[in-house]
Amino acid sequence: MKALWKETRQVRLWSLWNVFLLWFVKPSVLELSEQRCVLRIPLNWRTRRRDIHAMYFGTLCMGADMAGGLISFHTVQKRGLNISFIFKDFKAQFLKRAEGDVVFTNNDGPAVQELIERTLATGERQEAVMHVTATVPSRLGDEPVAKFELTLSLKKR
Repeated sequence: MKALWKETRQVRLWSLWNVFLLWFVKPSVLELSEQRCVLRIPLNWRTRRRDIHAMYFGTLCMGADMAGGLISFHTVQKRGLNISFIFKDFKAQFLKRAEGDVVFTNNDGPAVQELIERTLATGERQEAVMHVTATVPSRLGDEPVAKFELTLSLKKR
């Protein structure tokens, strides 16, 4: 899957000013819509533990954070909404070593859209759980190396 250059550039520029460490690991957006987000973080000298040749725990968590929140960020920006969002909690299950470029997939777009509508309707803080799956297609195909659950919390400003 080829990276979307415009979306990747926007994410990297935003992270350069706001989350420098995210910029440093060079994520690429492979797919981004109001329904789904797919991104890749390369395994390289910046992201790899040298002793086991697998991706750092922290880098995997950054990828899940980005995949979990990018649909909301994209939708709020696209629709010009005045909504703030944060993650309330984070759960991770690490299944295998990530020994190649990691692809993070979030298919919870419909839940995000419903969450945004609830937030706008009530004006109160609303929450929903985002599910992100990490895979290493070059080595393991669609078999997950990690699974994440992040509780996304939105509030109308």
